This record gives sequence, structure tokens and C-alpha cells, in this order.
Amino acid sequence: MTVINEQPIPAARPVIGEEEIEAAVRVLRSGRVVQGPEVAAFEEDFSRLVDGRHCVAVNSGTSALHLLLLALGIGPGDEVIVPSFSFAASANAVRLTGADVVFADIEAGSFGLDPAAAEAAITPRTAAIMPVHLYGHPAAMDRIVPVAARHGLAVVEDACQAHAASLHGTPVGAFGAGGTFSFYPTKNMHSLEGGMVTTGDAELARTLRLLRNQGMEQRYANEIVGANMRMTDVSAAVGRVQLSRLAGWTEQRRTHAAHLDAHITAPAVTTPPVAEGARHVYHQYTVRIRGDRDAAMAALTGAGVGNAVYYPTPIHRLKPYWEPDQKAGRVWELPETDRAAAEVVSLPVHPSLTPSDLERIVTAVNSLGEQL
Repeated sequence: MTVINEQPIPAARPVIGEEEIEAAVRVLRSGRVVQGPEVAAFEEDFSRLVDGRHCVAVNSGTSALHLLLLALGIGPGDEVIVPSFSFAASANAVRLTGADVVFADIEAGSFGLDPAAAEAAITPRTAAIMPVHLYGHPAAMDRIVPVAARHGLAVVEDACQAHAASLHGTPVGAFGAGGTFSFYPTKNMHSLEGGMVTTGDAELARTLRLLRNQGMEQRYANEIVGANMRMTDVSAAVGRVQLSRLAGWTEQRRTHAAHLDAHITAPAVTTPPVAEGARHVYHQYTVRIRGDRDAAMAALTGAGVGNAVYYPTPIHRLKPYWEPDQKAGRVWELPETDRAAAEVVSLPVHPSLTPSDLERIVTAVNSLGEQL
């Protein structure tokens, strides 16, 4: 493959424009910089994205997951079913409560939690199921929610990669007991850093607000043991600007993905399928590569096309999980998870791509026949 003497196309490109800078400066000049009016306004704005649910802003997506689990009363002695094919934060949040992680396999198409595998993993200790809307594709909530209902379990949605995704018209973050979002800089929208918990339960939302603020609603009137996981008003102000642009960016991502779907023809490359009724928002455009993935990635990089593997090692094979499970005699048989980890590659799909960039990506991918 010929090396192209042009600027490489990055796999992801965070956006920080003049509007974001002006919003941050405005808050800094106001002197109200932590848990103030911008945070409240951001929560209200974001609520419209999740069917009017209560929204509680925190300092990261991991904190959102952790606090939601704590607010649901999940802790030592409980189990939470989690897909192993995800970022480690999904399982880490469970471990941080003192609960045990039970891994279940994924569906081949969506990379989301397999409802049948989740149901098979339920034990008397199971307290919740945590589907992950990976890469921006909604998990099979229409089948996971009934499984949880049959067994009296909470559904905790990890929607950290899926802002504005939906299934059969219902937005992610509005299915379960609660949902969580991340606003890390490479996400579909960001707040420099931050997270959001969504819930339809007003009492649960109040508990979350207590937990994020040292257990206080009124200053020095601590009601429960909490932590400091507040969002700053600077982050909220940036997040509000980003949220106002999310719809347009999402359509750009979807348009770019449609172009790649239509023009990638390499026989060893499988483009991402979309389930019936699903609205994929393409946090990542993730293909499967059959053959020598390392050679394919090297060829793409040589052609100036950024690419990455999310995630090369499933969580159940990471040291903090592998070693304790081995000592406990737990062996996870997750064939679809292992296959995905060995085959996936994510290509650029972000809104900053130009028509020329898209053509370069297509040309580079369709040239991979020589490398595999």
C-alpha cells in the first residue's frame, strides 16, 4: 500500500471551539465555579435527551456508574452481571461498591450484552444487570428489561458511549432504574470531563445528589455518608454548548457511517450491522477484520488513516479480574467476547471528517486485500 503524504486522519478529534472557551471564561469570571447554576441548567438541558428523566451531573462517567450502584443499595454480597467486552470502568464501578462482577457474553452483531447469556448468569445473589451501549449502538433493551423484570433485578445502563442513541424510539438512559453517560473529551459530546446519571425515580435522584456532595443537601447537614464527585460549573458550561451541537454532530457521524457502509467492499472486512429499530450514533465505527489484524492496522496507519482497537483485552482477562477469579475457581467461557476482541478495529467517523478524508479511509480499507 502506498504511503500518502498528507496529514494523518485522527481516529478521534475532540472539539473545543470559541463557544466552549467563551462559556468557560464566563463562568470563571462569575465566581460561581462548583455545583452552581450552570450545573443545574446542564441537568435540565440533558433531561430533554432522556425523555424528561431526572439528571444528576457528576465528575466522570465512572463516578456516574459507581454512584448509581451505591444509590441502588448494591454492595458486598451482591452480584452484578456485566459484559466483559467493554472498558474496564463498567466492571470497576461494581467492584468499588464491594459487589462481585459476573461476566456474560455479547451478541455478535451489536457487541452488546446477550440477554440469554445474562439470564443464564443469574444467581440468588444477583442484584442488577448492566448492559453497555457499546460504540454508540443500543444494547438489546427490549429483551434485557423483561429478563430483569422476571427476576426482580435492577437494570443499570452504561450509556457512556451512546449519547442520543435509541431503540424503537426510546432513548438510551431511559430504560432501566438508571442510566449513565460520560463527557470525556473523545465522546460524542464532552464537558472537558464529567458524567451524568439519569433516572425516573425522584427519590433515587435525591440520593444521588446526596452521594455526590458528601451526603449533604443543606450545608453541614449531612444525611448519609457521601463523597465529593461534583461537576464544576466550568465543565457544565462547556457541556451545555456541546449538547446544543450534539444533534448536528450525530447526524454527521451517521452520514459518515452510511458512506463507509456503502463503499467499503474489502471481503475480509465486515462493517458494523445495526439492529432493527436501533439508532446507532457511532461513537466508534467498528469493523471486524478476518486475517492478520496487526498487518491491516499497520497498513491503515501507513496510509494515514487513524485506527484503534477497543478493546484488545476483555475485562475478564485483565489482571484485577483474572487473578481473583482464578483463585476462586471461576472460569468464564465467553466465545463471542474473545472473538470480538481478536477482530475489531475502529475507524474514524467523527464530525471533523471531510469528503476527502472519507475517500481516503475507503481506499485504504479496500486495499487491505493485499495485507490479509
